[in-house]
Amino acid sequence: MSEEHYLELCENPVQFEHASSVNNVFFDEANKQVFAVRSGGATGVVVKGPDDKSSVAFRMDDKGEVKCIKFSIGNKILAVQRTSKSVDFINFIPDYPHTEFTQECKTKNANVLGFCWTNWNEIVFITDQGIEFYQVFPDKRSLKLLKSQSINVNWYQYCPETAVILLSTTVQGNILQPFAFRNGTMSKMSKFEIELPVVPKPAKLSLSERDIAMATIYGQLYVMYLKHHSRTANSPSAEVVLYHLPREGACKKSHVLKLNTTGKFALNIVDNLVVVHHQSSQTSLIFDIKLKEPDCAVNTHQPVLPARSIHPYRIPLSGPAVVPSQPPVPCQLYSSSWSVFQPDIIISASEGYLWYLQVKLPPTVNLLQDKGKLMDFLLRRRDCKMVILSVCSQILEGGEKGSLPVVATVFDKLNQVYKEYLEAEQSYTVAMESGPSRGSAAQKRPVRTQAVIDQSDMYTHVLSSFTERKGVSHKFIIAVLMEYIRSLNQFQITVQHYLYELVIKTLVQHNLFYMLHQFLQYHVLSDSKPLACLLLSLESTYPPAHQLSLDMLKRLSTANDEIVEVLLSKQQVLGALRFIRSVGGHDNVSARKFLDAARQTGDQMLFYTVFRSFQQRNQRLRGSPGFNPGEHCEEHVVHFKQLFGEQALMKPSTV
Repeated sequence: MSEEHYLELCENPVQFEHASSVNNVFFDEANKQVFAVRSGGATGVVVKGPDDKSSVAFRMDDKGEVKCIKFSIGNKILAVQRTSKSVDFINFIPDYPHTEFTQECKTKNANVLGFCWTNWNEIVFITDQGIEFYQVFPDKRSLKLLKSQSINVNWYQYCPETAVILLSTTVQGNILQPFAFRNGTMSKMSKFEIELPVVPKPAKLSLSERDIAMATIYGQLYVMYLKHHSRTANSPSAEVVLYHLPREGACKKSHVLKLNTTGKFALNIVDNLVVVHHQSSQTSLIFDIKLKEPDCAVNTHQPVLPARSIHPYRIPLSGPAVVPSQPPVPCQLYSSSWSVFQPDIIISASEGYLWYLQVKLPPTVNLLQDKGKLMDFLLRRRDCKMVILSVCSQILEGGEKGSLPVVATVFDKLNQVYKEYLEAEQSYTVAMESGPSRGSAAQKRPVRTQAVIDQSDMYTHVLSSFTERKGVSHKFIIAVLMEYIRSLNQFQITVQHYLYELVIKTLVQHNLFYMLHQFLQYHVLSDSKPLACLLLSLESTYPPAHQLSLDMLKRLSTANDEIVEVLLSKQQVLGALRFIRSVGGHDNVSARKFLDAARQTGDQMLFYTVFRSFQQRNQRLRGSPGFNPGEHCEEHVVHFKQLFGEQALMKPSTV
């Protein structure tokens, strides 16, 4: 069962002093910081962030119960709300006055519900009568009102990634008004209505802050509404409704996630997946809004995988060094004391832990039987490469029965992503070479994600080991290799020579020379110099390969001396000699080049043969077997004598 837990809590949680009668715990979603405030700050405030750099400890005067406490971006200025009318500020910038200064909300009779930092020196007060946007001047210890908006507010939510504040307005609370903040400006976005399952009469607040969350999924901002089942509205189970909130234009209902159960839920976003935690069953569901369900209405989604619990987690108990540390204690998952924050944070204030929720991909492989759908799912995940490659190997290991169409589908899905990346890379290169054009934004280099599985990945991790597996029919092996090549060709991706080499080696291994001949004859295997060299090396097992190779080199318009270079680089020294004779160039070639190559092979008889061949040439051309000084073959003559003795040298023949 443990292999099936596809969600887990991170190994190294942020630890803080747990909540108690003397210690209040606050969380700032923007900086991902936990504040432990002891005795109103008088006996210390400890701030723990996602990394040690963002951790701070300090004291402040106890001026009453702290309602809210947050640092501005970069821990520059601390804001503390103690009353419903004002917010206090303390500078944390070096060399700035450290004394507190206060800002009251401008609207009369308004109560401050909370505040959000939108920049290191810009802050928004949210009151029950609207919002007030301020710039903070830490040196002057004062604030300046930049903009305000009057509107009745029930509650608010803030999405720090996009700097969007969402206000719940009207009596029922289901008309939501978003505001966006950027570089000192505040802009009102289109308001929208959340469809309630039942409209109450008389009207009362019916949309709870708990049932709304904002998050970025696949780069787009969504408002997620947890729509509970209603006995009267004939909706048997709860669902999550996603409203797409664009920067410009109207907010539209775009996706419905079917939970198929009822109860208490909480939402997270991990790796662009919507995770829905269900408290009573102590399980979680995941949804991928980019996966289309064939049997569902437009944009209605079922869970990608069956419901599973988060992987069991043990809390390590560390005692003093003298005392052996106690065994870890199992952590109660889905505890009612858990608080869930966007996108992927779970906090247990009672235990003093902040975890990041993570998706484990390997367990998903066996839970999702449809391999095409599995590929679609994996290709959109962050750390997917090795899992995808293992799935490819697994499919190929599964035997031949009906798996070739599945293999084809998988290859096509991989190569589509690969092609998109290659095209993006190419257009970036072209843009860079042509220089910046007017009016167009500077093009960013495309990021190579783990979903880009190229030919070397497939060759190294999947195909080369697959061709060596015992007990698999060679027909299936060749069919798979050709299927991958077909897919690459379909997406107009240049096939790398090593894939063709793999095909040829497999054909030769099984003595399928007729098939090899056909593949070459009908250009199923594209011409390339490395391929021609490989064919040359097959001459001893398949004599026609020599001519096939030379034909290929000729088709590639390769110059004769280049063909010789290719052959020599592959240690095909005799093949090179034969070739140069066949084209009548033997009299003019450099003897030293051939002797160097022959000597490098370490084959003494080969060296002997090549040496004698050139001695015979010299005899024929100059009447003497010796080499001219200009040919620089002295060291080879010495080497020949060492190997075979002086007497083995050809003597000048006298006429």
